[in-house]
Amino acid sequence: MRANAVVFRDVRQVRFMEIEVPEPGPEDVVIDLDYSWISNGTESSFLYGERISGEQVTRPGDELPFPQVAGYQKVGIVRSIGEQVRHLKPGDRVFASISAVNGMKFDYGGHVSPAVTPASQVWKLPEGADPIAYSGMVLTQVGYNCGIRPAVASGEQAVVIGDGMVGQWAAQTLAHRGAEVTVLGRHDERLSLLPPAIHSINVKKQSLEQWLEGRTDLAIVVDTVGSMDTFRMLKPAMKLNSHFVSAGFLGSEGMVDIQELRGQEITLHCPSGWTTERMDETLAGIRDGWLQPASLITHTFPAAQAAEAWQLIMDRSAFYLGVVLDWRSDNKKL
Repeated sequence: MRANAVVFRDVRQVRFMEIEVPEPGPEDVVIDLDYSWISNGTESSFLYGERISGEQVTRPGDELPFPQVAGYQKVGIVRSIGEQVRHLKPGDRVFASISAVNGMKFDYGGHVSPAVTPASQVWKLPEGADPIAYSGMVLTQVGYNCGIRPAVASGEQAVVIGDGMVGQWAAQTLAHRGAEVTVLGRHDERLSLLPPAIHSINVKKQSLEQWLEGRTDLAIVVDTVGSMDTFRMLKPAMKLNSHFVSAGFLGSEGMVDIQELRGQEITLHCPSGWTTERMDETLAGIRDGWLQPASLITHTFPAAQAAEAWQLIMDRSAFYLGVVLDWRSDNKKL
């Protein structure tokens, strides 16, 4: 079976091309994509050769995993279902995670249409939902996961390190749970996308040391960018029985001295991946409006122009945040 896909051919080499995908089985769903959402951080680290698997940083001598179909999240319309699939039917609009592919280093990927996907990786969207808002739901779930990890009492002070998508959704989740949230970022354009109730500091323009002076009231610190240096600056301001949530890709720099945490009885949380329960809760948060993915979409490219989308991300010469691929004009019946 033939499909269109976004393929990382080698380091910094992106191509939209036809590939082979398996014939669907009895527990599979075939989906014609509407949109797929690029995961800027995770996908970039593969494209740059910085990691060889989900949590494994590249080490000298490692074979890089090329070619690979990039990504892990999309929405579309069910074309067909296997005989054992009961909760979906053709015509349903759905979210899907990874799908099966052939001829690649990994036998799965995200940016591919039609997408042959196990039914366990597929969620039906609410009736009347705007599909593009759900097209990054795995990544939205990462931010949600960061925000639900620590205990939160109403009005407690929370700091989120990073103004990217995970940081934004972690902040939205903590604010929904009653925390007083401040996001530390480096980009005015990104910080301007935060809901009005969430505070922000551009650390390139405002002194973090001055903001922290005399403070001992931080109950929660969430690091979404892998900045242990920033966490160490914040740590003296964390109160007894506070929480540190580490979700950024740390490479080989993620050393934590447990003895240092013990003095303040800081709980360390290390969220990763997704679960069905958290995906269900994330979908509900988007449906109910307090999780707001669509507000972070800054660019949409036709899927056939995926290389241009990645050039924007790699160049970093223009403002971007949420980058979505539109497949509706590229859905050939292959």
